[in-house]
Order: sequence, then structure tokens, then C-alpha cells
Amino acid sequence: MMSKKGKVLVAMSGGIDSTVAALLLHQEGYEVVGITMKTWDYAVSGGNKKETGCCNLDSFNDARQAAVEHNFAHYILDIREEFGDFVVDNFVDEYLAGRTPNPCVLCNTHIKWRALLKRADALGCEFIATGHYAKIRKFENDRYVISKAVDNTKDQSYVLWGLQQDLLSRTLLPLGGFRKTAIRKMAEEFGYPALAKKAESYEICFVPDNDYRGFLKRNVDGLEKRVNGGNFIDKNGVVLGKHKGYPFYTIGQRKGLDIALGKPAFVTQIDPDHNTVTLGNEEDLDKNEMHVSKINWIKYPQLIDGIEATTKIRYKDAGTHSRLFSQGNAIRVEFYEPAKGVAPGQSAVFYEGDDVLGGGIIQREG
Repeated sequence: MMSKKGKVLVAMSGGIDSTVAALLLHQEGYEVVGITMKTWDYAVSGGNKKETGCCNLDSFNDARQAAVEHNFAHYILDIREEFGDFVVDNFVDEYLAGRTPNPCVLCNTHIKWRALLKRADALGCEFIATGHYAKIRKFENDRYVISKAVDNTKDQSYVLWGLQQDLLSRTLLPLGGFRKTAIRKMAEEFGYPALAKKAESYEICFVPDNDYRGFLKRNVDGLEKRVNGGNFIDKNGVVLGKHKGYPFYTIGQRKGLDIALGKPAFVTQIDPDHNTVTLGNEEDLDKNEMHVSKINWIKYPQLIDGIEATTKIRYKDAGTHSRLFSQGNAIRVEFYEPAKGVAPGQSAVFYEGDDVLGGGIIQREG
């Protein structure tokens, strides 16, 4: 029987958010098809911990069980090959280039949504849906806009900036209007009390022990030998000591430097060509501007030169009041007050109120 609401392919990880998203849509009258994506093979990751998060057998079974109990179809989609080649290679390459990557953004933009849409078309689904906390609506200019979730502590609009209009036009995000406490209560009401108590994973899925340094060492032949023993320097180039290799540090890092300077020190710059890591004071992390490239515009089709925005440079960043200017193929972001810890390789996301104007990859500060 065809549903009046239409047919929707829901990405189900087996966790509470995606399960409740699927059941909410089912309850609303959509014809739901569940799909669980296997992105990574933990047998080859070599981490210390067992599979966690979204890619283990228990999660697959939890997702399938919910589908069976509510009488809708469920499939498993193996995207390990495309995920590994693209997301993991980029992750490694970025650290080797002295930058700090954001693999979840890359995966959402280039792998998960495209894989979902392709399978949705094959299964005759008009829509795709996920358990992300964000909202999508059609704006007055006929463009689809992402905006922040009601629950500010769970908002995930930051990691969705790369989604293009053809993807947004077919995406449903049923959790954007709810607080996490309400989702936990719904899980119990749907008959899944264990899900409501299930621990959430904030790790990168292919780094199950959250140790990216260990991951790089295991996956790049001879890396430790190649980069060990470079110099820590200050902003004037004075050598302060030896480090373990530039890829193992990130801008803003204070802990785990293993160097005693008699005062707190922060990583302020990374130079892969010379294998140097610059250390400075906390004030040295303050930047008045930065350049952002690989832009995806969402709310408007292009940059409105000089537009004011709140710019987030990290997922948990509160955002900094700024103005955006065209700079060739990039954007120059001028901060009204200094932003701390601008890290090349990370995502910069521009907001107008709660709406995402667009986003891009931080190229460099200043």
C-alpha cells in the first residue's frame, strides 16, 4: 500500500537517535525503509578497543530488530571501499600536511548522503532521513536551508554545511524540533528502554579508541621514524626542545606536549616542510581574520559581500561575530573580536541567526 506521505529511506545506525527518527516517520505515516551503512572494517584498524558506535554487529542487529518489530524493510549497505579510499585517505593526508581534518563533515557530504540518495532512487524513495539534530526548511528564495536544532546542546548543523541543494531538497530531519530528553522518553514509549540508556559515541568511527596519533602510526609506514625529533620553536624561531613529529599535534593543543617551559604553552603553528611545531602563549592563538575555501552556499546562492555572520570554527564553538568578504576563490573572514585557535583543515560554518549561510574549509589564518 502506498503511503500518502511518501516513501523515505532512513539511515539507521542502531543508536537511539536514528531509531527514534525512523519510528517517528513511521508513526507520521511515511513508508519507511531502514538502511544501515557499514563504513569501516575494525579488523584492520588495530585499535585497542572493540568496535563501538555505528559500525558493529550489535548496532546492525538493533537497527534490524526495530525494523522487524515495526514491520518495515531494512537493508545493510557496504560502503567500506568508497569510505576508506576517500575519507580515511583524506584524514591521513591532512594530518601529514600539518592540518586538522574533520572527517565527519567529509563523510556526510561526499559519502553518506550520496550513497543514501543513490539507494533511495533504486528503492523508489522520494526522501532520505537521518537522526541528526538540525532542521531543514524551504526559504522564500526557494532554496533549502539548514538551521539549528531546538536543543542547542545537541545541534549538529555544523557538520551538515557541505550538503548541496539537491540533497537538502530530499532530506528529512525529524529530530530537529525535539530536545534529547524528549527523544529518550520516546525511545522508552516505543518500547526500547535499553536504547534510552545506551551510551553515545563521539569518536571518529574509524578511530575507535579515539587515538588519532596511534591510527596514523599504524597506517603510515615509517611515519614515526620520519618525523620524530623535530624542533619545538617559539614565534621568533628559537629552538625550545624536541617533539615527536609534527602530525601528532594540533593547533591550540596544550596537554601532552612533554616539554617544561615554566609556563603554559600552546601549539600555535605547524610547519610540515621543516617538521617544526611553534609554541606560544594563549594570546598567540587569537586571530583577527582567516581565509576559508571550498565554500558551499546554502541560504543564498552566493556570497553577499560584507555580510555579517556568526562564524563557528569548531563543532562546540559558540561562534564569533564576523564579516565575510570575497577573496578570489576563497572568503576572508574578519572577526569583530579575536577568535581563538583557528586550525587550518577544520570547518568554518557561517550562521545568520539560526540559519546556516554556508561553510568551507579553513585555509589559513590571517
